[in-house]
Amino acid sequence: MKNPNNIIKQINSKAAKTLVGNLGIVITKVDENAVLGKMPVDKRTIQPFGLLHGGASAAFAETLGSIGGNGQINYKTHSVVGIELNSSHLRPASAGWVYGKATPLRVGKTIQVWDIIITNENKKIVSKSRLTLAVIKNDKK
Repeated sequence: MKNPNNIIKQINSKAAKTLVGNLGIVITKVDENAVLGKMPVDKRTIQPFGLLHGGASAAFAETLGSIGGNGQINYKTHSVVGIELNSSHLRPASAGWVYGKATPLRVGKTIQVWDIIITNENKKIVSKSRLTLAVIKNDKK
């Protein structure tokens, strides 16, 4: 794998002006076995009752899994796109940070499945997701 620190820097820089950056998501580790990141629980990510919004957790999960999926392919010829996300929100979070870890369950030629666990600062599970990615050929232009 190329220099992981450079990869992380590139990912965070590219994501800065997207949904990922607007939610405050930061990628902290990338390797062939896992992608780790963190997301603040603040005014950007809470729902009106002051708890972490399930949609923010889902976006965080899909972000981690998609980054992991892209690391498993030849990005010059192929891309990955999310085709299903299933999330179970198990515990509320109201402040601080949540931490996510995406690990591959299956990496195939056309389909990838990723397991994503989001925990709070006390390492208790807040949300558990499964992301299915399709591996597609890039359009020839």
